[in-house]
Amino acid sequence: MSEYSSDPGAGVFSLSQIRHLMRVEFGRAQRYGYPLSALVIGIDRLDSLRDLYGYEFRESVLEAVIALLQEETRTCDYLGRLMDDRLMAILPHTTAEGAQAGARRILGAARRLAFTPQGTSIRVTLSTGLSHYEDDNTLFFDSLVEAAEGALLEAQKSGGDRFVHRLPGPREARSPR
Repeated sequence: MSEYSSDPGAGVFSLSQIRHLMRVEFGRAQRYGYPLSALVIGIDRLDSLRDLYGYEFRESVLEAVIALLQEETRTCDYLGRLMDDRLMAILPHTTAEGAQAGARRILGAARRLAFTPQGTSIRVTLSTGLSHYEDDNTLFFDSLVEAAEGALLEAQKSGGDRFVHRLPGPREARSPR
C-alpha cells in the first residue's frame, strides 16, 4: 500500500495522510491561484448513541456516514478521518459558495439515513464546519483547518444538524510554517 492509498477498511485517508494532502493542496492553491475549501464533519450525538446501542452501532453509523460522503463528494475531493471520529473533506477548486452547497447537500442526505438498532428507528444528523482559501485570505493551511474546526464546534453548540462557515484568521496573526 503506498503512502497515499486509502485505508480499505475505512475508505478514507488516515489523519497523517489527510493532513499531508491538505498541505499539498493548499500549496497548489497558493501557487496556481485556485480556491480550496475544507469541511470538518462531526456526527451529532455519536457518543450518546454508542452508550445507548453499543460500539458496533457506532461503527455502523460511522461507516454509513463515510459512504454518504463518498457519494456526495467528487472523485477529486479527499476524505480523511480526524481524531474524535470527525471527518475532513478537502475540496480543491471549490469556492465558498460551492462548499456551502456541498455542505447543504451532505446535511440533507444525512437526514435521510435511518438506523434501527434494537427495533428502534434512529435518524442521525451531522454538524459541519467549513472554511475556504481564496484570493490569498490566509498564508497557512493550518489556519484553514483551525477555522473549519472552530466552525464545527459552533455548529455543534448551536444544536447540530447545520453547517457554519468561518474564514481563516487574519494573515498577520499566523506564525510561519
